[in-house]
Amino acid sequence: MSRSKFLSFTHRGEARYGLLVDDGVLDLSARFGKRWSTLKEVVVDNVFAEFAGAVAGQAADFALDDITFDIPVKTPEKIICVGVNFPDRNEEYKDGQSAPANPSLFVRFPGSFTGHGQPLIRPPESPQLDYEGEIVIVIGKGGRRIAEKDALGHIAALSLSNEGTIRDWVRHAKFNVTQGKNFDRSGSIGPWLVPFEDEAQLADIALTTRVNGEVRQQDRTSRMIFSFRKIISYISTFTTLVPGDVIVTGTPTGAGARFDPPIWLKPGDVVEVEADGIGVLRNTIADEVPAC
Repeated sequence: MSRSKFLSFTHRGEARYGLLVDDGVLDLSARFGKRWSTLKEVVVDNVFAEFAGAVAGQAADFALDDITFDIPVKTPEKIICVGVNFPDRNEEYKDGQSAPANPSLFVRFPGSFTGHGQPLIRPPESPQLDYEGEIVIVIGKGGRRIAEKDALGHIAALSLSNEGTIRDWVRHAKFNVTQGKNFDRSGSIGPWLVPFEDEAQLADIALTTRVNGEVRQQDRTSRMIFSFRKIISYISTFTTLVPGDVIVTGTPTGAGARFDPPIWLKPGDVVEVEADGIGVLRNTIADEVPAC
């Protein structure tokens, strides 16, 4: 089934949002921007279906080559990431422990992500830039202490993430990974938002990461240690989820750090994260250019 795809983008220096159509991007901000100025506001009011219906059959305003993709929700209140969430990923730790009872979580800042088609930036402080392909859920209906049975009703849309990591910096301190997860533009989210309509979109879909065309990570969401329902319920126990919040739900085994020797991303590499029914998030790698 073909599903609508909504994206945030920049055209000639101006931030906009739109709908992917066969011949490019239809500019929704030009049509609806007086009431809904950003894609986040579209999420808050859950007007995806109304927008898609209102512009059905209309031609693109911009070719894809004429825009720059941004992260879909540019100003979320929270970006919360799940650490170990696939059985083979848990086995990487070789500590003899079974899967944990609760998910490991950490936060990222919006500036640590860039959009589809943009380079992930390798900082001068470390060459150990690594990839992590993940599925993203965007909250549409807020709540606190959400029951698992009700959790999927709080999802507005789905996206993808390359949750890029500076590996040695996640070990700079004893108890946290924040530093290695938040270098500017070291990860990506996108290319777009796919509105969430039913559980089949998430229940058992393939998630694959490729580097220069080589499959490095591959698993299915049905094997996740913590279901999407569990993740939403657990997070909402300690913090109130609000519309536009972004949850990055965990990566399979196979990151570059697990090779012997490790294989870090380098300038010129192309990383693709793909999931059934969502799309392909593609980014190159580039070194940070020092400010003059």
